[in-house]
Amino acid sequence: MTSAEVVPDRGKQVSTTKEKISAYFTIAAAAFGLISDGYQNNLMTMTNVVLKRLYPKDYTSSVSTRVSNSLLVGAIIGQLLVGVVCDRLGRKVALVFTTLVIVLGATLGTAAHGAHGSAKGLFWFLTFARGITGIGVGGEYPASSTSASEAANEQMLSKRGPVFIMVTNFVLSFGGPLASSVFLIVLSIAGENHLPTVWRVCFGVGIVLPLTVLIFRLRMLSSKLYRKGAIKKRVPYRWSLSIIGDRLLAPVAHGRFLYDFVTFPNGVFSGTIISNVIHNSDIKRTAEWQLLLSSIALPGVFIGALLCNPLGRRNTFNRRYLDDLGFSGYLVFGLIIGLAYDRITKIIPLFVVFYGLMQSSGNLNPWESLIVSSGTCYGLSAAVGKAGAAIGTQAFIPIQNNLGKKWTFIIAAICGVTGILVTYFFVPDMTGVDLAEEDARFMEYLRENGWEGSIGEDEDIDLIEGRGGDSDSISLK
Repeated sequence: MTSAEVVPDRGKQVSTTKEKISAYFTIAAAAFGLISDGYQNNLMTMTNVVLKRLYPKDYTSSVSTRVSNSLLVGAIIGQLLVGVVCDRLGRKVALVFTTLVIVLGATLGTAAHGAHGSAKGLFWFLTFARGITGIGVGGEYPASSTSASEAANEQMLSKRGPVFIMVTNFVLSFGGPLASSVFLIVLSIAGENHLPTVWRVCFGVGIVLPLTVLIFRLRMLSSKLYRKGAIKKRVPYRWSLSIIGDRLLAPVAHGRFLYDFVTFPNGVFSGTIISNVIHNSDIKRTAEWQLLLSSIALPGVFIGALLCNPLGRRNTFNRRYLDDLGFSGYLVFGLIIGLAYDRITKIIPLFVVFYGLMQSSGNLNPWESLIVSSGTCYGLSAAVGKAGAAIGTQAFIPIQNNLGKKWTFIIAAICGVTGILVTYFFVPDMTGVDLAEEDARFMEYLRENGWEGSIGEDEDIDLIEGRGGDSDSISLK
């Protein structure tokens, strides 16, 4: 077997007008799809407050945790499942599947009832429905993120990092203010005397959001990067994990697990925390403060998007300093709130501002280092992160009950210290890396290690023998 070098066929990378339009629509559809995810992630924030008001005896802290955590458990399943579907069946199949699953779960949640009006039955029904929704929400992460990354890589490589952040991290974070705004609008129309209608209508809005992008996903084209590098048979999972292990393991430990461990429980239960701080637990006031809190968390995303490319291009360590700055926010604001909890909660505006700045600090981290063109690996990375979110959510109430409410913020500060150390020593810089070139290097790596199989979606190529038809997937020389 002669030596061969696998390189992208530059002559066949010229995008047609249809491909360019499809790429831009793919990026936009990913953004709108992930807005739906962000909405679902934050839907229980005020719903927990409402259900506690409606069912003070039955909606205990353990029930609240179970219902809230079911979305995260479902998300882990969805991320692992759909990550594989992305690679084996294609991005389009995965995106349509996740959309339909979210619609199904949201519909079940909206119509949830317990047998004979049982409150316990209602909460178990909600647990099941939120779990189904979670499978779709979790599946959106690898499906939307990989498709958006590939499309941005083809049409705007130099701006891929900021674009990726804005159509993923930003829209996910935007789900917080959106959920609070929808709640306030519905509450103003229905009134506090019709709280069962309020939370069901909010659930119903979650049905409409994913349907807005379904038509675009049904008509989208697979990215050229996927068509060139798709491996649908004899997938080399062992080699894949070996070559990208350094890029996968660090983001899992840094960007996913620690970030989600702090952010998700503090987001899901923030409405309950604010409700406890407000003396009369007024639902409308709680929602208004919650809207402010979630809005303060948004600027961090913009800062991360603006700085990830300039800092990354100059120096890898500067890129790491930006991540460290994000985790430093957990350390600083977590300690301020935790150590002064009894005093600061008496000044609600100050408490909400510091709370929001802590959340915004987490959003500062520009997760461009998480960009991979493998849905399976992205799904695995995201699933480990959601495991951190599930563990954090499960531990949140017990920490409050056994150690005190201030300790949830002190532990966030401890996670900030851990995040700083992991970032400094392990996180690689992926700024400006062309995913097409990375795919070519990966194919060469497979050839050198004796893998035999076919690549490309249009016409198969025998990687080992170097034979194939007029495919635009890979050129060998």
